[in-house]
Amino acid sequence: MKRILQELRKNPVFWLLPLAPVALVAEHYAPEAHTQLFFLSISAIVPLATLLGRSTEAVAARTGDTIGGLLNASLGNLPELIIGLAALRAGMFDLVKASMAGAIVAATLFMFGTALLLGGLRHHVQEYNRAGAMLQVSMLLLATVTLFVPSAMSGVEELQASRYMEHLSIGLSVLLIASYALGLVFSLGTHREVFAARGGGSAHEEKPWPVRAAVVALAVATVLIALVSEVFVDSVQKAAEQLGMSPAFVGFVVVALAGAAPGLMTAASAARKNRLDMAVGISMGSAAQNALFVAPVLALASYALAPSPMTLTFTLGQVFVVFISMITASIVASTGRSAWYTGVQLIAIYLVFAITLYLLPA
Repeated sequence: MKRILQELRKNPVFWLLPLAPVALVAEHYAPEAHTQLFFLSISAIVPLATLLGRSTEAVAARTGDTIGGLLNASLGNLPELIIGLAALRAGMFDLVKASMAGAIVAATLFMFGTALLLGGLRHHVQEYNRAGAMLQVSMLLLATVTLFVPSAMSGVEELQASRYMEHLSIGLSVLLIASYALGLVFSLGTHREVFAARGGGSAHEEKPWPVRAAVVALAVATVLIALVSEVFVDSVQKAAEQLGMSPAFVGFVVVALAGAAPGLMTAASAARKNRLDMAVGISMGSAAQNALFVAPVLALASYALAPSPMTLTFTLGQVFVVFISMITASIVASTGRSAWYTGVQLIAIYLVFAITLYLLPA
């Protein structure tokens, strides 16, 4: 525990951890200060995400890069799930769908690209298990096709007034969750040897935290992220109006990147340590998990939490962007090798979408 406290003091990012209780207190005493609460909650999520990622690295170091990547992707998606549940309770369906599409694209392009960029700058050329990356891409393709169907069917006028879309969304949600579960059985069970990580790792790699201390830090970070996410959701829309940001940009970029912060921090750290299999597993695994698990879980949870059921009818624009991201990732992942400029290209494609949405009229 002493070593952990020393690292918390040395890392400037962790100096922002007190902003979490500050954001909670500020929300209690000044709930109308939406812009200030927005920036406070964003600033608090960053160090909490770093703490979450650092603690999960300790567990991942004892499970191998393949399972470690899955673990990091799962825990990294907690903020997205928590933010989505908070938005569901408020009936903010457009925000939930935009943030889900944005989370998939952010993981596929921005998170993956950042890992390749930072890893390539330090290690020149890196290699990773192509089979694992392509499995995640194929799962993402399944999700893209599944999300396209209800989005296309929602344009049929005869179906808009019926409960067809609700029933279709329930059936597709169950199908996506089952497919994701079977994918885990395939990659971690029956064909585990195919997806084994390549050798790697820096000779000067930091020692992982003790497991017990890491679990405590993990629990504390998760609880604080849940609380701060409530503040973030309550303030984000009003703050966006005051700052002149369009709702599409807020959901697709701001909310998505806030939720992706834990995975982004951990993937970048793993890539710089030459553990690119873990970095790829975190980024591509996060995208697949958002598409096949988080999105359908939120659709099913809306029946219990939201004012009305939420269907899987994303806009065709959102589905198109997810499809472009999946195609781009499949081209990059098929090589099994990367350098820093590959990361630059992925980030540039993401910025094309972000700039387009930012310039939309508010």
